[in-house]
Amino acid sequence: MMTIATKQYEALTDETAIALARSLYPFPEGAELVCREIGDGNLNYVFQIKDPKSGKGLIIKQALPYAKVVGESWPLTLKRAVIEANALQKHGEFAPGLVPVVYATDEELAITLMEDLSHLTIAREGLIQGEAYPKLSEDIGEYLARTLFHTSDFALHPFEKKRLAAEYSNPELCKITEDLIFTDPFFNNDTNDYEPELQSVVEAIWNNAPLKLEAAKLKFSFLTEAEALLHGDLHTGSIFASESETKVIDPEFAFYGPIGFDVGLFLANLMVQSITRQGEERQIVLSHTEKTWDVFSARFTQLWEQEGIEAFKETAGYKEFVLEKIFRDTLGFAGCELIRRTIGLAHVKDLDGIEDAEQRIRLKKQTLQIGEALILKRAELTSIGALTGLLEELQP
Repeated sequence: MMTIATKQYEALTDETAIALARSLYPFPEGAELVCREIGDGNLNYVFQIKDPKSGKGLIIKQALPYAKVVGESWPLTLKRAVIEANALQKHGEFAPGLVPVVYATDEELAITLMEDLSHLTIAREGLIQGEAYPKLSEDIGEYLARTLFHTSDFALHPFEKKRLAAEYSNPELCKITEDLIFTDPFFNNDTNDYEPELQSVVEAIWNNAPLKLEAAKLKFSFLTEAEALLHGDLHTGSIFASESETKVIDPEFAFYGPIGFDVGLFLANLMVQSITRQGEERQIVLSHTEKTWDVFSARFTQLWEQEGIEAFKETAGYKEFVLEKIFRDTLGFAGCELIRRTIGLAHVKDLDGIEDAEQRIRLKKQTLQIGEALILKRAELTSIGALTGLLEELQP
């Protein structure tokens, strides 16, 4: 990986992005490069630079010093760019082929040059169009098990683990998560965004003391449990996929947190997709939900037994205790994600893109109901089959 010769920060343009790409990537001599800004997220510019003749290309991602979705009134640290690049490389050590290759970085310019994945589709978009993605759950289960196990105390010397936890301190982006997932949706906050037809359901959430207590416990876990290096924002919009390939992108929210958070966010976004489907199409997504956990838990167990360094790893019941905790946390975090994606600031196209207003409101109410159930019943649902059984029960 190369380091860019640094200059003072400035936002890239199509022209300067092309010049940078040409200087750092082996495009053919005299290639007429084409650049498009393709970022559809809330925080960054994403430039795709391509040589149409040879087909070679790359991506340049640049962090902005503010949230693009809001503007300069919401300033953000540029450090998130180097955190993202480092997380891609660290996760790539343990899950090669499941993240894009990083070619070059620059902390001052907040830039990462990486592999072009334009031959793949954002998984959320494909799923909305009815794609099955047969390898998605297997690949993400592997990615989760390998990245989370290998960056935990179960695999690392305490000194190395604590060094990494300090390196990936990410307070500004963690604060966004703390507010938008764990706090704002449970209170009458100005950042919340929902249709008037949901008002009574939303107020019921705000007034549900047992639910708010459990949400507070989950937030406490997120704030205090530095278990492994998380992706931090693992949803179907952070994954490129095809019939045969899966790549996880955008770990700018990476930090050391509870293992179940990554697992829960991904499963929640699968659940949103299952809510919008019917019959056999819904079963495909529910099967992905089950397989993700099954692959994760099986690979995590294998890594525990073959590569674990924890002194208590052979103690009867300890591995089971750890996996049970991860699963319980997974359900709770998934519930919070379902609620915030429905009534919080950042929604998902799976639901908001439903044109029929009556159907959209009905499915959003269903999403909120499932979210509440996962938070409140996470101690009772002790298997992935129990989870999918609950989903089928609550999805008429």
